[in-house]
This record gives sequence, C-alpha cells and structure tokens, in this order.
Amino acid sequence: MASPYDLQEQEQLAQIKHFWARYGNLITWLLIAVLGGYAAWNGWQYWQRKTALEAATLYDELDRAARANDVDRVRRVWSDMQKQAGRSAQAQQAGLLAARVLHDAGAADESREALKVVVNRAADPGVVAVARLRLAGLELEAGDHAAALKWLEASFPAEYAALVADRRGDVLLAQGQAEAARQAYQSAWRAMSPEVDYRRIVEAKLNALGVDPTRASE
Repeated sequence: MASPYDLQEQEQLAQIKHFWARYGNLITWLLIAVLGGYAAWNGWQYWQRKTALEAATLYDELDRAARANDVDRVRRVWSDMQKQAGRSAQAQQAGLLAARVLHDAGAADESREALKVVVNRAADPGVVAVARLRLAGLELEAGDHAAALKWLEASFPAEYAALVADRRGDVLLAQGQAEAARQAYQSAWRAMSPEVDYRRIVEAKLNALGVDPTRASE
C-alpha cells in the first residue's frame, strides 16, 4: 500500500508532467533565444574588439607611411582598412589622413574619393564636417564652384560655422562675387575667437577687399 508521501510525490510528478507538456516547448524556445542572444552578444563583443585592434594596427601603419611620404603604401593600407575595419573610428581618421597624402601627391581624384568615404561612413559629426570642408576646398581648386558650395550646404556642428563661412567666402570670391564674399568673411571673423590664429588670415582676406573688421566691429 502506497504511503501518503508516495501519493504526494506521484501527484507532484503528475503536475510537473502536465506543466511541461503544456509549457515545455515555450520554455525550450525561450532558453534557446536567451542563450542564442548571449552567444551573439559575446560574438559581437569579440568582433568589436578584433576590429578595433585591426583598425588601430592599420592606422598606425598608415600614419608611418604618411610620415615617410610613401604614397603607394598609403594607398594599400587605406584600401585594407576599408575592407577590414571600414566602419571603425580609426578608419574615418585614416580617410582624412590618406586624403591629405594623396592630395599632396597630386592625386586629387583619389583624395576626393577618400573624403567621400569619410562623409558616408563617419559617425562623428566633427569628422564629417572636416571632410566636407576639405571636399569643398578640392572642388574650389578644380574650379567647380557649384560643387564646392554644395558641400557647404549640409548641416554643420556650430563650432564649424566660422570655417564654413570662410570657405564659402573663398568660393564666392572665386566666382567674382566680392560683396557676398566680404559678408561671408565678416561672418567668419566675428564667429572666431580672437585667440584663434586663423582669424588673422580671415582678417587679411577682408583687408584685401578693403575692409578693416576691427573698425567695423567698433
């Protein structure tokens, strides 16, 4: 004859079996989802660390190539970085560096393409702003004033307003619009802190247009 304890155990087992029959599949899938998510998170973290390490190594190599003025090596490393760590922060800084080296080497088209990669991929608005300003400068050098102004039409962080106004003044002056250029330079001069050395360059541009901004601001 079964004891009360045996009957109680059998009842508990029956309840467990009933519960598992009803909810077992759901619990299994929930566990799979949780464990799968945990594994994916670990995999993502590992990939992030691996990418960051690769990006740092490649940037260091690119920096050495740039300092050595080894243009072919800069091209190779920049290409590798786009393939292996194209979305990393280091890659966007590398794009700016590669663009400068390529420009100095007379490869304006390649420099332009590197800057466009930065504009399209960089998450940092400041990095994008620098790339846009440099692209406007390249188009100004190429004599494509409309393209230069187009790169300056985007929204820029407030701290870049003075530089954008200055570059717009350069383009307008190249177009022969002296009065519009003067206004742009004055906006740039007013927006710059007196401690900024570049303000003196803007002041010189205004002087060349017959304007003394120090008197105009009195």
